[in-house]
Amino acid sequence: MRIDAHQHFWKVDRGDYGWITPALPALYRDYLPEDLLPHLKEHRLGGTIVVQAATTLEETDYLLSLADLEDSILGVVGWIDVNEDDYVKHAERFLNHSKCVGFRIMIQEMADANRILEPNYVEAFKWFAKKEIPIDLLVVSHQLEPLIQLLDQVPDLHGVIDHIAKPRIADQAREPWATQMKELAKHPNLYCKLSGMVTEADHKQWKPADFTYYIQHVLELFGSQRVMFGSDWPVCLLAASYDQVMDVLLEAIPEHWSDEDKERLFGLNAKEFYRC
Repeated sequence: MRIDAHQHFWKVDRGDYGWITPALPALYRDYLPEDLLPHLKEHRLGGTIVVQAATTLEETDYLLSLADLEDSILGVVGWIDVNEDDYVKHAERFLNHSKCVGFRIMIQEMADANRILEPNYVEAFKWFAKKEIPIDLLVVSHQLEPLIQLLDQVPDLHGVIDHIAKPRIADQAREPWATQMKELAKHPNLYCKLSGMVTEADHKQWKPADFTYYIQHVLELFGSQRVMFGSDWPVCLLAASYDQVMDVLLEAIPEHWSDEDKERLFGLNAKEFYRC
């Protein structure tokens, strides 16, 4: 099955999404499964992994309720607050739902990414690793050094880097992102999502060639076994349509990649990683 390993749904009036405001007119509306289904059909995608977009337990409950009603939702990546003493209780409650496939840690939102090296975070990541719980890592390129240090302490974390760690594509900046990603890729349990790239480029003047280096670098480092396609829809609409997001990735895939390699990128790796 072909899978979109990273997309979102939301209802604005739920009040979970403080970052979605009228200043972002492309996003300031409800996005629900019926809005995505035509895109899945167009690109022969059999299902998706829905990822949290709000730091509330209530949003995770909401996404799981959508998953109960929609077969195309193969899994939900939820949210818990590892700073709370009862985070294990909340995690176990969510994981009792057959479609809860993991959690996302929002490093991007931290003023100082070194927080993930504090004892409570390290303890939580070690618990995730012990339980083999899939963890999405939302991180920006300038935050990679603390992540490298964290994974040195928790090398067996079953994790995936979202949005290729958000390099500065608009500036065509490569370092230190390229070297730090090479260091991270040494961890065999760490995957990388080829998602969220168009919003790191110039929203109005990007061209497909802007992404080639970044995509091919990730594919070379992680190989065909540890990469996943994700649309980041509807956030991608700030800079590109669903079709354009797909085209950017397809144009950058090396010619020597086999059909089996592409099958892994477009679904099999996500199915294995999230066990969905």
